[in-house]
Amino acid sequence: MLDIEDLHVKIGDREVLHDINLHIGEGETHVLMGPNGSGKTTLLRTIMGFAGLDVTEGRILFKGKDITRLPIHERAQLGMGMQFQRPPTIAGLKLGKLLAVTSGGNDEVVSDTATYLHMDAFLDRAINQGFSGGEIKRSEVLQLMIQKPDFVMLDEPESGVDLENISLIGNAIARLLDKDVHIVNRKKSGLVITHTGYILDYLDADFGHVMCDGVFRCHGNPREILKVIKTSGYKECIACQKI
Repeated sequence: MLDIEDLHVKIGDREVLHDINLHIGEGETHVLMGPNGSGKTTLLRTIMGFAGLDVTEGRILFKGKDITRLPIHERAQLGMGMQFQRPPTIAGLKLGKLLAVTSGGNDEVVSDTATYLHMDAFLDRAINQGFSGGEIKRSEVLQLMIQKPDFVMLDEPESGVDLENISLIGNAIARLLDKDVHIVNRKKSGLVITHTGYILDYLDADFGHVMCDGVFRCHGNPREILKVIKTSGYKECIACQKI
């Protein structure tokens, strides 16, 4: 699904990602952890093709196609989707209108999915305008469920979310990533940033990675990595150096 080879990325004059190599197979879910400012969100934004990020070395392959220089909309058309940690408010554009366009005018799918995420009362409101933290996260997941991307990137889906909402969002993300399908038949892949690890209660993640200072420091079982981080912090995890 996704191959990143020897990726180096600059923001301005500063290199923020160094020698990144990552392989995510079809049907796999990977979890990305690391301290604040380590480059996790930058990696997701680079994969999605955001401006202001200069790929100086390496390449990104999606479904075997080199997308390193493709604009965002072409990556989305190929089957990429992203949930933002802090998405913008889009005044003047109703959530329901966006979903109607994304679904190709399938009102029934939009209505059923919005009801499932308790967002049916928000379809006539401007996107994220006056939404609470949990409502914003549900709105983001709703948009992804309507988009139906093959590869999903989630930036801290559990941050700022109460226990009731994390259960709803976690189960929705599990559906989004084919977790209700037998592992042999799963087609959807994902890369999820988490600080708390709560999302792992809902996702059967396959691999975990730790990033510090723009470099991958450790790869392994996500639950084992999280356990080390909770008990000993990132210093111990980095010292282990399971590359």
